[in-house]
Amino acid sequence: MSLHADAVATLSAWRPDLAAQESLRQAFLGFLAARPDSCRRSCEAGHLTASAVVLDHTGTQVLLTLHPRVGRWLQLGGHCEPSDVSLAAAALREATEESGIAGLRIGDAPVHLDVHPITCSLGVPTRHFDVRFAVHAPPGASPVRSEESDDLRWWPVDALPAGSEDLADLVKAAIPVGAGH
Repeated sequence: MSLHADAVATLSAWRPDLAAQESLRQAFLGFLAARPDSCRRSCEAGHLTASAVVLDHTGTQVLLTLHPRVGRWLQLGGHCEPSDVSLAAAALREATEESGIAGLRIGDAPVHLDVHPITCSLGVPTRHFDVRFAVHAPPGASPVRSEESDDLRWWPVDALPAGSEDLADLVKAAIPVGAGH
């Protein structure tokens, strides 16, 4: 199955609880139907990206990166690569690369969607259609900052850093996924 086909299947199967997320799901599916190249970063109209809300094994801390280009604390994630077989695989790859943590576990379905304007590696204004997954780190996981981050650290899920208030709903959506594992 191609990454595009996986994206269609993943988003077709997912049923979000919130009306706003359902509206975004429908918009993502429409974009996928209109653009066969929507999973490639070369798609100037916009492209799907995959993010990971990395929680510690207790689900009480979330790993955030201080993004050098955006200058804010964000969840881990990024562009899909030609080698990615699924959106979940892309999110897990990004989380592993950006955190340096081995043994991460990812949920089967997205937990949140977001679309936002950005000037990314294309150098022109575009949109990221971001599909976000819950990821859990093993006990004792110690992140290692990569060159893709200005800083990387654990934050209590109920005390996110200043300027990241928009992440609260995303983190809240990820917490129940995999709880008790």
